[in-house]
Amino acid sequence: MPAEIKGLNEECGVFGVFGVPHANQLTYLGLHTLQHRGQEGAGIVTTDHEEMYQHRDRGLLAQVFKNPADLDGLVGDAAIGHVRYGTAGRNSIQNVQPFLFRFHDGDVALAHNGNLTNAVTLRRQLEDEGAVFQSDSDTEILIHLVRKHIQDGFIPALKQSLNEVKGGFAFLLLQKDRLIAALDPNGIRPLCIGQLPNGAYVVASESCALDIVNAKFIRDVQPGELIIIDQNGLHEDHYTTNTKLAICSMEYIYFARPDSIIHGVTVHNARKRMGRLLAKEHPVDADMVIGVPNSSLSAASGYAEEIGLPYEMGLIKSQYVARTFIQPTQELRERGVHMKLSAVRGVVEGKRVAVVDDSIVRGTTSKQIVKMLREAGAKEVHMLISSPPFKFPCFYGIDVSTRSELMAAHYSVAEMRDKIGADSLNFLSVDNLVKAINVPDAGDAPYGGLTVAYFNGDYPTPLYDYEDKYLASLSEQERRERKERIG
Repeated sequence: MPAEIKGLNEECGVFGVFGVPHANQLTYLGLHTLQHRGQEGAGIVTTDHEEMYQHRDRGLLAQVFKNPADLDGLVGDAAIGHVRYGTAGRNSIQNVQPFLFRFHDGDVALAHNGNLTNAVTLRRQLEDEGAVFQSDSDTEILIHLVRKHIQDGFIPALKQSLNEVKGGFAFLLLQKDRLIAALDPNGIRPLCIGQLPNGAYVVASESCALDIVNAKFIRDVQPGELIIIDQNGLHEDHYTTNTKLAICSMEYIYFARPDSIIHGVTVHNARKRMGRLLAKEHPVDADMVIGVPNSSLSAASGYAEEIGLPYEMGLIKSQYVARTFIQPTQELRERGVHMKLSAVRGVVEGKRVAVVDDSIVRGTTSKQIVKMLREAGAKEVHMLISSPPFKFPCFYGIDVSTRSELMAAHYSVAEMRDKIGADSLNFLSVDNLVKAINVPDAGDAPYGGLTVAYFNGDYPTPLYDYEDKYLASLSEQERRERKERIG
């Protein structure tokens, strides 16, 4: 199976704005700031309240809009945009969002971050009822459900449809006269609201996208919430009140930008606390601490400060290799690591090096990092991971949906250490991960309002279409433990 260098691919990023001149340009800037969330495709849909305009294509945002006319043709004061990493559906133009649907009673555009866990079942039902799909993305399911219930009116139909789809999702919808945002009942995927100096509202996957357009952060969209923005301002509604916060912990560990704030927690600060707690759990006797660029640098600095060791730049990342650099063979993947990362011989030679990384998924990167540090003369290499062992798949929008590719699902920590060739290997515990993130508005939600299922198998929702496949991947003991947890 092809594996990218870092081990995980992002979900997607969404951005929307209503009521501001040059909505196309603001959306482009917002998407550029969210480019770390997806590099397979990008698109923008705008409206001038009379017509809706669309441009989308595969590739990075700058490639999709390399012709200035592509952006200039998107006129209007309202827009939604999307950067894509596909977790469901092929990498084809048909799957690039936002989708634009033209109906006799009004056009609607749709953008989605996340993954629907009952998509296969719903799609089959809808096709049996006569629906014709234009893509193989799970996103399109929502609009077919809305059309199925449209006799009740658009908002009632949307509410009913949102109660039928399951999983982790953040939706943005654009009509000629309004922008709509909706978040899943567990708030698994991030979504926040900002306000521009002229009073216009912005909705984005991460708060860093608000900063680039000079929007003031207002608040996070809450689980089960439906936000409607029109000429009269922002209207708060819900499609369900049966909610329980379970934010994806990987947002804090890896996906989100360090300067983003998610549910009151600055990502950089959370990562730094992960490093500090990792040092308390697993101190090592070393000469220096280095971080794996870029998402591990905050945790590495926290580890170094807590343990009292110098924090050095022992690994350099090439700025000219895409984050989702994928190669089809193991040999090319290993070469790809060297293209992306280089050890600094003058720093690590003859030294005992503590290396902090955010996760181990398939193990390819960790093995190559240890190897290149040793080749650069490192005397000892100790790997320290600022998250727990990644043992279980994600079904909510990360491209790890099978256990077969997860190193920690098949080997003990000692066996993993031997396979990657490190002198020692240690992970942060689930308890300390929850403590490090410390979501302030979690209330009595399990695991401090986080989804930590990737580490302990305790999913916050039923798995629906994935259940049988997932159970088949578990050992007898793991099946018994799961049955005891969920009753």
